[in-house]
Amino acid sequence: AFLLYCLTIRSKEASSIATMKLSLAIAFSALAGTASAFAPASSSAASVTALRMSEEPTATAEETPIMIEEPATPSLPAKSQSMPFMARPAALDGTLAGDVGFDPLGFAKTKEDLLNYREAEVKHARLAMLAAAGWPLSE
Repeated sequence: AFLLYCLTIRSKEASSIATMKLSLAIAFSALAGTASAFAPASSSAASVTALRMSEEPTATAEETPIMIEEPATPSLPAKSQSMPFMARPAALDGTLAGDVGFDPLGFAKTKEDLLNYREAEVKHARLAMLAAAGWPLSE
């Protein structure tokens, strides 16, 4: 009876190992299929036709001069975009990324103050990120 019990356990282990191998083979084949999405296309005919947009002969650079127009500077609104009931601060002229005129307490009186506050904010944000990463490590 003990020998029969050992044989049934080994057959169950063998079937579970076969099932595991089959599931791994299916998973790896699925991953190999998705990896082709990141490979460059190898058809040369598509790249040649993509370069030609029209059948008309192209003009040389000497025949048609290229005119470069200066972009028009947009006029700044009188009210703040972030808080429409307040006047736009003078130091926030829209040159910085994300500048929508948010300075409700009027800290940035000049451009130099604005740049100093911006640098201090970046330094404090970096220190806060380090502290947030270090706090769980100290526990």
